[in-house]
Amino acid sequence: MFVLKLIALPIIVGLSLLTTAQEVEPVNESAFQIDSVHSTAIFKAHHLGAGMFYGRFNDVTGSIRVDDGVPAFIVSIDIDSVDTNNTKLDGHLKSPDFFNVVEFPTMTFKSSSAKEIGDEKYEVVGEITMHGVTKPLTVMMAKTGQVTNRRGEMIGYETEFNITRSDFGMMYGVDGGALSDEIKVIVALEAGRK
Repeated sequence: MFVLKLIALPIIVGLSLLTTAQEVEPVNESAFQIDSVHSTAIFKAHHLGAGMFYGRFNDVTGSIRVDDGVPAFIVSIDIDSVDTNNTKLDGHLKSPDFFNVVEFPTMTFKSSSAKEIGDEKYEVVGEITMHGVTKPLTVMMAKTGQVTNRRGEMIGYETEFNITRSDFGMMYGVDGGALSDEIKVIVALEAGRK
């Protein structure tokens, strides 16, 4: 009996240490992973002073943290996923005239602070990096929903804002009025609990 206790004691101590080691790294309860299938970034530009044309980016990734109800965002957009429903135009947008996808393959936004300004609406301050240039950006972000279902806990946000593309070194067509300098952007995010 004494021998069994001597054998069992190290096993119990070892298991308790293993359990303790697994508990050292807590799960981040506030983190959500952006779902690239159900998230998008849409842009609108004025063409030749006449019509408006739209495009989108199909690959939007990143994460959302929610602490005390206030969101923080890290969003990355794959420039190669630009989609205007026209292969030739997509190729031109990827070229050095515009996004220059070879040299600058991603566009990012990382928030640094946020505050609630209304019913589930937030002023989010951060930096956007596009075409190798980083600029401050403040957006109004609206929470579009939060639900727990068979896929787990999910959350959504949406924002609309304008950027001036010449601020990022994209000068093509600005001087001649071929394409507007100011671009409207809509970003819709859906994310699931990590």
